[in-house]
Amino acid sequence: MPKQARRRRRQDAGTRRSAARTAPDAGQWEVVLETSDQAEVRAHLRRLRESGVAASLIRIDTLCRRPVELSTYRLSRFVGKTVRASDGEVSSP
Repeated sequence: MPKQARRRRRQDAGTRRSAARTAPDAGQWEVVLETSDQAEVRAHLRRLRESGVAASLIRIDTLCRRPVELSTYRLSRFVGKTVRASDGEVSSP
């Protein structure tokens, strides 16, 4: 397929950009919410997206346990490093 290689290269480039943006030296994942209620996670996720947070900077971890009722959902947001400047805190690019 002629366009398959081009699509694959584009996907790989997007994956590399996302990995570079959320690399450990660029910042850290901050836990926003941890709950066992899936509806609460969806509502909080909706509020984050409405506030303008990029979907690539949001992570949902499901900590599965048995029975299923004991499963926990953890919603995290990537926060970039901040460096101190003489005029206050400045977020690094």
